[in-house]
Amino acid sequence: MPPFSNLISLQENSCLQHSGAEFSGIFFVLYLMEFFVAKQSVVRQIWGKSDTILFIFAGAAAEFALNKAVDWLYFTGQLPADPLGRLFSTVQYAKAIVFSEREAALNAIDKITSIHNAMEAARGAKIPDWAYRDVLFLLIHYSIASFELLERKLTAPEKEDVYQTFLSIGQRMGIPGLPLTYEAWLPVRAAHLEADLQKSTYTIDLYKQYRKHLGPVRYWILKESQLLVVPKRVKELLGFGKVSLAAPALLVYRWSRNWKGDRLIKAAILPPAYKAQVAALDVV
Repeated sequence: MPPFSNLISLQENSCLQHSGAEFSGIFFVLYLMEFFVAKQSVVRQIWGKSDTILFIFAGAAAEFALNKAVDWLYFTGQLPADPLGRLFSTVQYAKAIVFSEREAALNAIDKITSIHNAMEAARGAKIPDWAYRDVLFLLIHYSIASFELLERKLTAPEKEDVYQTFLSIGQRMGIPGLPLTYEAWLPVRAAHLEADLQKSTYTIDLYKQYRKHLGPVRYWILKESQLLVVPKRVKELLGFGKVSLAAPALLVYRWSRNWKGDRLIKAAILPPAYKAQVAALDVV
């Protein structure tokens, strides 16, 4: 690659000598643009497909319901009132971070932080640091688990890539006590699962809300899908079985993607009001 000064010189010559000066200028800007998540990162593959994202949030919905700080999700009343709407709101923030230029991504993270700060001020209390870590940790876990369920096993460097992406988000938010590597994170994650989860009245109510908004058939699909990605501790607390009845259907679904049949399946099982939003999640 030529030195930076040579690149500038080449760009100036292009602008002076060619009618395609505007195109050259745009190309040069894109060349210099820094993205929060590199274009070759596996994180973009994970968060660029609707089916992977849906499994991420199926798992997150289970673990959220068990978290000892779940009362914070009830403070505004938005989650129990509209769990699907909250899902897509969260997805929009995630996409803004994963697929944006660095400054735009940092702005999105800062907005999340400001929302939490405003909630704390309104309640007159502080969200525990461990609760922030729990949310970050479950996003790491389900990003990896969902991709491996639907696509393939991730390599050690790819898992590290996922972890470092979320570590950067956590550090920007000022979350303390975050391990610096994926391997160092694993025992901390296990300890959090043991210490920070419990089945409570909030858990029971959230699952009632899931059933209310999804209907009995989609609710059954949700629970069977959760069983495919949640850790053993979550299964035990929620009283799940060991084997998901959706496992054979998942094999059919993975095969259907070879001829775009997955779109028909998603259209059949998703609530009509959210079909367009789910389709918009596919960006890779």
